[in-house]
Amino acid sequence: MGLTVLGIEVGNPANPEVTEEVEFLIDSGAIYSVVPTPILERLGIKPLAKHEFRLANGTKIVRKKGIALFKYKDKIGGADVIFGEEGDHVLLGAFTLEALGLVLDPLRRELKPLPMVLV
Repeated sequence: MGLTVLGIEVGNPANPEVTEEVEFLIDSGAIYSVVPTPILERLGIKPLAKHEFRLANGTKIVRKKGIALFKYKDKIGGADVIFGEEGDHVLLGAFTLEALGLVLDPLRRELKPLPMVLV
C-alpha cells in the first residue's frame, strides 16, 4: 500500500479567514492530526492541554494539544490538533477526516465523502 499526501488548509477557529496550506500524510490509523508548532503559533492557535503518547518502540512522549480549523476544497471542520515537534511527522488523523466528512479509500488512496447518517 502506498502513501497518501495531501495539501489541506489549517486555520484558527477564532480567525477562519486566515489559513496556511500544509502538506499532510493521511493516516487513518492515527487519531489526531499533527501540525508543526511554528505553523500553529503563526496562526495564533494556543495549546489547551498536554497529552501523552506511546511510540511504536514503546517510548512515551508528551505533546501539546489544541483545536484547529481544517479546510479541504468545499469541506470545513474543526478538530483537535497536536503541536508537532522536531522529528514528528505531519499527519492528518481520523478525527480530522471525520470533521471534514471524509474517509480514506485505502485502495485508490484518495479521499471520499463519508456517508452521514443522522439518527
